[in-house]
Amino acid sequence: MNLDTEFLERLASADPAPGGGGASAYAGALAAALAAMVGNLAVGKPKYAEAQEGILASLDRLAQLRARLLELVEADAQAYLPLNRAYRLPRGTEAEAAARQQAIQEALGPACDVPLDIMRACSKVIDEADYLAHHGSKLAVSDAGAAAVLARGALVSAAMNIFLNMESITDPDRVLRYRAEVNEMMVSAEVRANAVASLVMGILR
Repeated sequence: MNLDTEFLERLASADPAPGGGGASAYAGALAAALAAMVGNLAVGKPKYAEAQEGILASLDRLAQLRARLLELVEADAQAYLPLNRAYRLPRGTEAEAAARQQAIQEALGPACDVPLDIMRACSKVIDEADYLAHHGSKLAVSDAGAAAVLARGALVSAAMNIFLNMESITDPDRVLRYRAEVNEMMVSAEVRANAVASLVMGILR
């Protein structure tokens, strides 16, 4: 098995990107892959014949989520770099300070929107892990639980990036919109991921 460590090395470096958002997206992709294994182990098995259609549909959704989350690793880095540049702009004069503030406000949108997309994708991964915990391979039910917990952790990690960026947003209505969606997803993800984990632990213990 060849593990490409380039992303990990870049993440560990002093470079500003990739950072927490990219790590969240990568963790979400790992969760999607792990959930997919639970489904793939049941494909073509007579024991799971009645669930084959649903399992295959879940696998298709997970493949799309995994691909999307990997795209979001790079998207998050690209969204952060303009914000990093904006924070470094001069502010010695009133005009410079105004230009800097405008650049920051413009860059904060993508810097919040990308991790929000990461959260949405991770939320869907939890749903697929839940489905496969019930209908996928019983031999890999622990992996369904791990996928749900990992996806929830990735979702919360992405939320932290949004909360950090929201502190610099000057539009209160914009902040309220972000906060409402982020908080709702966090609460929902916790409930659903905990339900999957409880189901799995109940089976394993």
